Amino acid sequence: MARIETAKRLTTTAGAASRALQTSLSSSIALEGAGVHSGKPARIVLHPAEANAGIAFLRSDLAAEPVVPALWSRVVSTELCTSLGLGGRDAVATVEHAMAALAGLSIDNALIEVDGPEVPVLDGSSAAFVDAIDEAGTTTLAAERRHIEILKTVRVERGQAFAELAPGGENLTLDVEISFDHAAIGHQRKALRLDPATFRRELSRARTFGFIGDIERLWRAGFALGASLENSIAISEAGVLNPEGLRYRDEFVRHKMLDAVGDLALAGAPIRGVFRSRCGGHALNHAVLQALFADASAWRFSPARTALRGEMRPDIGARIPFGVQPALAPDRS
Repeated sequence: MARIETAKRLTTTAGAASRALQTSLSSSIALEGAGVHSGKPARIVLHPAEANAGIAFLRSDLAAEPVVPALWSRVVSTELCTSLGLGGRDAVATVEHAMAALAGLSIDNALIEVDGPEVPVLDGSSAAFVDAIDEAGTTTLAAERRHIEILKTVRVERGQAFAELAPGGENLTLDVEISFDHAAIGHQRKALRLDPATFRRELSRARTFGFIGDIERLWRAGFALGASLENSIAISEAGVLNPEGLRYRDEFVRHKMLDAVGDLALAGAPIRGVFRSRCGGHALNHAVLQALFADASAWRFSPARTALRGEMRPDIGARIPFGVQPALAPDRS
C-alpha cells in the first residue's frame, strides 16, 4: 500500500467546498508507490496553490524543476496513459488518476510535485488520491469558480468508436459504453452526473485493467513493467485473476469513466455538459477536447469575465503564468 505522510499544514480547512468559489488543499501531502509502466519507485506531493493557479505538475528531480500546466494542449502521448510534456524528452506520465481525484472532488488549484517521469499508480484507481486529499483537507478561496459551458455538440469518431461533448446540465454528465469480446467484460454502459459524492461512491475505487495475453507485448514495448495484481485487474481466458475479485460488478466501464474524468479535467476548468463515448480511451478523450477548443462557437466560460492572472486560456492552449491500455484500460474493444 502507498505510504501517506502529511506535511506542515499551510492553511486552515474551510469545510465543504463551495460550488461558487474556487478551492485548494489546506496542506501538503505525499504519496509513494511505483509507476505502472516504468516499474520504478515514484513519489508525489500534492501542494496547495493560490486562486486562479489551476493544476500544474512540477518535476522536482530535474535541475530546472520545470512546471507544466495540466492542460490538454500539453498532452504529448495518450498511449496506455496520458502524459504531459515539459519540453524536449521530459514529461510526466500517467496523470489521469490524480487528475480524476482532483476534478472529482472539485479541487481547482494544486501543484503536484513529482520526483520522476511517472505518477505512482498506487492501487490502479483514484482511491488513494481521494484519501490523501481528505487527509490534507480543502479550503475555499476568495475567487469565483468558472466553468466551460458546452454550447453545441462536438464529436470525434475513429471507426465505430466515438467521443462527444454536448450541451446539458449544470455539471458534467458522463455516458460511457464499452464492448470487449471477453466473457469477463462483454458490453457495459453506465451514465451518471458527476459531483463529489457520486465520484467517491461510483468511480473512485474502479481499477485499471488489462489482459494477460497482452502483457509480453507491452513489456517488449516498455509498458506495464510495474503492473501487478496489487494495482490492476488482470484478465485471462478463464476470467479475472485477482483473488479478491471485482470491486464493482461493472468495474471495467467505471474505470473508463474515471479515466475520462481525469482526461477531461485537462480542459482547465470544470465542464458543464454531457460527455458520451463508445469504445473510447485516452486518445479519444484528448481528441474531443482538441475539437472543442478548435471551435470557438462550441463553448464559453460561465460566468463570463476577463481572464485573471494564472487562468486557463483554452483558445490559445496556455496559461498566463502565475508567481493495460493499461495493462491498462484498453482503448479498443
